[in-house]
Amino acid sequence: MREITFSQALNEAIREEMIRDKKVFLMGEDIGLHGGAFGVTKNLVKEFGSERVRNSPLSEAGIAGIAVGAALLDMKPVVEFMFVDFTTIAMDQIINQAAKIRYMTGGQAKVPAVFRTQGGAGTGSAAQHSQSLENLFCYIPGLIVVMPSTPYNAKGLLKSSIRNPNPVVFIEHKLLYAKKGVVPEEEYLLPLGKANLMKKGQNITFISYSRMVHVALDAAEQLTQEGIDAEVIDLQTLSPIDKETIFQSVQKTGKCLTIEEDCKSSGFGAEVSALIGEECFDYLDAPVRRIAAADVPVPFAASLEFEALPDVDKIMKTAKMMLS
Repeated sequence: MREITFSQALNEAIREEMIRDKKVFLMGEDIGLHGGAFGVTKNLVKEFGSERVRNSPLSEAGIAGIAVGAALLDMKPVVEFMFVDFTTIAMDQIINQAAKIRYMTGGQAKVPAVFRTQGGAGTGSAAQHSQSLENLFCYIPGLIVVMPSTPYNAKGLLKSSIRNPNPVVFIEHKLLYAKKGVVPEEEYLLPLGKANLMKKGQNITFISYSRMVHVALDAAEQLTQEGIDAEVIDLQTLSPIDKETIFQSVQKTGKCLTIEEDCKSSGFGAEVSALIGEECFDYLDAPVRRIAAADVPVPFAASLEFEALPDVDKIMKTAKMMLS
């Protein structure tokens, strides 16, 4: 089976959905001839024209507002925000409009919009271009939050997001765009709200998402050499979260470590820990532990940046402590 990059998988998903449904259109900064800041929309303007691949001014609030209006008029906008950090400028439109309109109209109006953006650190882009802000959106009822980790699930989840009648915040990690993986040529969809069991294990459960899934898998592989069998879960969709897969794993292993690139204080791992504490307390052999980024703005200096982020050594050290 062929291998393509994460970026190519996203491009294919968008292209296939634009061919399938003429209501789908793109909007964002430099997404036309430039192909977007990370090349995801490359060549799409040549195929579909500037009416369906619309370059926008540098106005995230305007982009989001137009997307909400277009979605209310039965269009299916796929918006690209250059960095997740800049979604803060569009929060009113995303949180107060897109997320609430269907509920406030009793289902009479829908906002089938996808807000694509890029998050995460590791590129030396400093504090205003390197944040992990997914938890801001997970807190809001009415929003679906998706964070893929591989080319395969990036394509399948994006296609499902575009077809969903609700607003979706789709966050892609910058360091994953060049990552290659197996992606079928035939069409497929992946369900939103369903986690993926990446590795089976018996001794401890690792719960992660996005780029940290690969760090968790690397740590699990090294722990295997020390006789520790870790199970690795890729959440894929943070909201709604797949509680069933989490609970089944924790009930089996009795120990759980959450791994995320978000800051530790009030990060998404805290929500996962609380869920497990409420529903699986009697199955736990140790408290749930969290590995996360330091509670600091992301540093520019490479040595400090990577020191602030989770890594294999931190995961292994914590896992061995829990098992001891």
